Amino acid sequence: MKTSATALAALLAATVLAAAPALAAPAYDPFGENGAEEYYSDPGQYGYQGTPGYGQGVQDAPQAQVQPIPREIVAFNGPYAPGTIVVSTAERRLYFVLGNGEAIRYGVGVGRPGFSWSGSNKITAKREWPSWTPPKAMIARRPDLPRYMAGGIENPLGARAMYIGNTEYRIHGSNEPDTIGQAVSSGCIRMTNDDVTDLYERVKVGAKVVVLN
Repeated sequence: MKTSATALAALLAATVLAAAPALAAPAYDPFGENGAEEYYSDPGQYGYQGTPGYGQGVQDAPQAQVQPIPREIVAFNGPYAPGTIVVSTAERRLYFVLGNGEAIRYGVGVGRPGFSWSGSNKITAKREWPSWTPPKAMIARRPDLPRYMAGGIENPLGARAMYIGNTEYRIHGSNEPDTIGQAVSSGCIRMTNDDVTDLYERVKVGAKVVVLN
């Protein structure tokens, strides 16, 4: 896993203490036809290689710093109980349902074309500064990858990870914050380390996860 100097410097400067969400007005209807912003870009520019279920990437060159996506409390209309995680793949947004018609909205990175998915499951485990063991298929394509990487700032899973069912998919942090809001992963849901730490403190093991296309 190669980490650009820009991404590493940004991560070292970031704090994992979550800022208080700001109140925002727009409502999101997961069953409506809200126009989703188009964030797709050429996945080749990231030099991304991976296998379904792993949200890792390799950048060929440092990417331009993008404006962080704010974490906000928004109006939310949907038949989900408080504590549910709803991911809108089209929007590149994750909603943590608060109840009373509100949710916390986070920016996320999602699976690139051909690696996106949808469905419902539950959070089965949570880890702080998780370790990473690349799957055999990935190592076959990238023999330079480590067979095991301890948790830490260089780890592609970032500061926190929440494991989805018995799948290889995770909601996790990232040491590539410039990819948040884009579709470049192999199916995992990426967040900034600040945001994933905030979500981690709110989510309970057993929480429902709904991923929408």
